[in-house]
Amino acid sequence: MGMKTKLILVGGFLGAGKTTLLGEAARQLSQTGRKVGLITNDQASELVDTVYLEQTGTEVSEVSGSCFSCNFPGFIEAIDHVNAHKPADIIIAEPVGSCTDLSATILQPLKEKFADKLSVAPLSVLVDPRQLTDILDGRTAGLHPSAAYILRKQLEEADLIVINKTDLLTPLAVEILKKRTAEEWPLASVYAISAKTGEGLAAWLHEAQQRTRAGTHLAEVDYDTYAEGEAVLGWLNATIELQSQGADWDTLGRNLLNSLRSRFDSLNAAIGHVKLLIATDKGYVIGNITGAKDSLDIRESAGTGRKAQLTLNARVQMEPDLLEGIVKEEIAKAQADKITATIAVLKCLKPGRSNPTYRYGTIVG
Repeated sequence: MGMKTKLILVGGFLGAGKTTLLGEAARQLSQTGRKVGLITNDQASELVDTVYLEQTGTEVSEVSGSCFSCNFPGFIEAIDHVNAHKPADIIIAEPVGSCTDLSATILQPLKEKFADKLSVAPLSVLVDPRQLTDILDGRTAGLHPSAAYILRKQLEEADLIVINKTDLLTPLAVEILKKRTAEEWPLASVYAISAKTGEGLAAWLHEAQQRTRAGTHLAEVDYDTYAEGEAVLGWLNATIELQSQGADWDTLGRNLLNSLRSRFDSLNAAIGHVKLLIATDKGYVIGNITGAKDSLDIRESAGTGRKAQLTLNARVQMEPDLLEGIVKEEIAKAQADKITATIAVLKCLKPGRSNPTYRYGTIVG
């Protein structure tokens, strides 16, 4: 029997930094000579995560239209796609940020049905330190209570809890947060990293690759509360063609994110995340905002030019129709800067109730 592909599943709520983690982990692993594949997941196509990760040169496959749990065969097809030419040493997969019950619906069936092909890593759950602190303090991290329930269940089922964005914290604050997390969820090992700087990733990756037991416990998930937690979010994905006489695309991206933040804040609408990527023949700029007021992050550069393509994703606590209207209005304002914006694809929805392909009630192995 040949070497098995190591499969690392990285869950975590919207805005935790999963896509940044996948990109940095792939970079670090590739430097050691390993062949790495990545799998993204969303309720609809036109996903910023996929467009961004493809820019890194890594093999990327996408499962869109439903979560991994509800389209388990599609997830397996994505794994096969990554392994089609030359099997990957490691595949890192990022499920939809509002998904939980992954141990029961993904890890257990993988262990039972694909043990000959895959070595399943412990379930990692990435978490934003500000949201984590709020949850530990008994609050809801600015989310609807049912959405906060999902976040708590993600942490409850984790084998490895990975606290992200340590670059925003002091070393003492990191240690205190790790201790509190370990006390609250004693079945999980706790790691602290910065996906942005790469600090701490080596230790987490080593554990994820070396530990043999995965999906060691199940969370008790109330699917009615789970469904409500997903349904409070409007979910928008769009691709927009841009033309101008020489726009500064980086400035456009920054201004659009800031204007969307202002609109959502004025309505007290909690932001899961808003991401955009503007690609040109000169490069790309990627930016995002999350629930934290100071969360605007812009990286890379698309330069200036006449043509660009904007991919925009928004997950905001509001009705889809309202979300779509706000996004269209803010995109239309770009016309004032002598930019022509043509919407090629726009999908806005409310996630439906999770209906997993499999849901195990016991631990496999």
